[in-house]
Amino acid sequence: MSTIEKVNDLHARKSDLKLGGGEGKIIKQHDAGKKTARERLDLLFDEGSFIEIDPFVEARCVDFNMTNKKVAGDGVITGYGTVDGRLVFVSSQDFTVIGGSLGEMHAKKITKVMDMAVKMGAPFISINDSGGARIEEGIDALAGFGDIFMRNTLASGVIPQISVILGPCAGGAVYSPAITDFIFMVDKSSHMFITGPQVIKAVTGENVTFDELGGAAAHNNVSGVAHFECADEESCFTAIKKLIYYLPDNNLSNSEIVLTSDDVNRLEPELNAFIPDDANRPYDMLSIISKVTDNGELFQIHEGFAKNIIVGFSRINGITVGIVANQPKVSAGVLDVDASDKAARFIRFCDAFNIPLVTFTDVPGYLPGVKQEHNGIIRHGAKLLYAFAEATVPKINIITRKAYGGAYIAMNSKHLGADLVFAWPTAEIAVMGPDGAANIIFKKEIGESENPIEFRKQKIQEYRDKFSNPYVAAARGYVDDVIEPATTRQRIASALDMLASKRETRPAKKHGNIPL
Repeated sequence: MSTIEKVNDLHARKSDLKLGGGEGKIIKQHDAGKKTARERLDLLFDEGSFIEIDPFVEARCVDFNMTNKKVAGDGVITGYGTVDGRLVFVSSQDFTVIGGSLGEMHAKKITKVMDMAVKMGAPFISINDSGGARIEEGIDALAGFGDIFMRNTLASGVIPQISVILGPCAGGAVYSPAITDFIFMVDKSSHMFITGPQVIKAVTGENVTFDELGGAAAHNNVSGVAHFECADEESCFTAIKKLIYYLPDNNLSNSEIVLTSDDVNRLEPELNAFIPDDANRPYDMLSIISKVTDNGELFQIHEGFAKNIIVGFSRINGITVGIVANQPKVSAGVLDVDASDKAARFIRFCDAFNIPLVTFTDVPGYLPGVKQEHNGIIRHGAKLLYAFAEATVPKINIITRKAYGGAYIAMNSKHLGADLVFAWPTAEIAVMGPDGAANIIFKKEIGESENPIEFRKQKIQEYRDKFSNPYVAAARGYVDDVIEPATTRQRIASALDMLASKRETRPAKKHGNIPL
């Protein structure tokens, strides 16, 4: 064969690669409402930037008629490219090839690009669409999963890891996404579960559909396993690019500072009268956040889960920040099991990747109740305390209204190492609310008074006047300043500028033991 013929043969082989499992399988993929592995890469990467690695790898297994099933690529496409000009590594499972099942060489392709991503300090994106472990390869398939899990763990906190579920992801396969930082799912086509509906029916007798068990809505709104629920694959990849826009490449770099036309010294007089006079009346914390951030932006994480707390990325004066905020319009913004988990994991991500934390506090306490106690609110609530105390990135707290008891401590207080704590004049910083405090402190007097109702009202007001304000805490130095709400944006921006050179360490240790 001549040199030209060899080159032509190469082109022919690569052309065949693009067909994956064949035109028939591609049609079935499209009929299921899903794109192919290569079409997904086209949605993700800048045009013409994707470079494939290991396109000719095949399975080595010959048992169970596997010789006739061998296809170049072995059911996964791996490589690298640029997303908005930034280097990103990827694996994209190809459901048209042996159902995207994971075998020995399939896993080796994935682990190779994972290793490259760590070496180069670039984000890694795993696109999952697979029937699971390749049964024909037995223990070699299981070993492949283990190799991936190990690398997920070692890369955690070193490079951002993003999982995209665009088909089935079942059994052991779910644990790789679970270790990664963010999980995207698409309505109707994405499914994650340890055991499927048929097994559950056989073991427990429960009848459940794929969507009810492990669909995008279930994992975004109920379990909290996934972070993003998208309507279709196009919007999914748009959201992935938006996420990457806020993130640094690795733990040794910072997020890009983006020039903004939004005046850093912009005042928001509307905030001066924003907090309701009635302390029990709810309001939307998102409205406050939108007044403070660049162009009102907030890219929410876990938007459908534990809605009593808000977490997400934004920019203030071009600097990426992680926002953590109680949401008074949902369950009064209380902290519960799910809210504590949601916030703690987000805080630890921000700390790992040098993203300053800005907190907006309006919290009446931890949610009381037998169910919360039995579900471990003590253990889960401690995660939030631990995460804030452990974090060494710049930490800024704005107390807008209530900051009661242990929840006050948990929400990025001075006592957990917040660098700057600002309070609005409407802030109420106390052990508990005035009503409960009066009932306890003046219990005997109330019982002995001639007019208990009126006497109780007087004592509630007395407690409110003395403690339900920011000035006692400010007098102790627990609040650095009481600020005019209209100036919140410029005060945060100034604080971020001052804190840019912050260096803080923790005692030397192998690692802490967060109360998981």
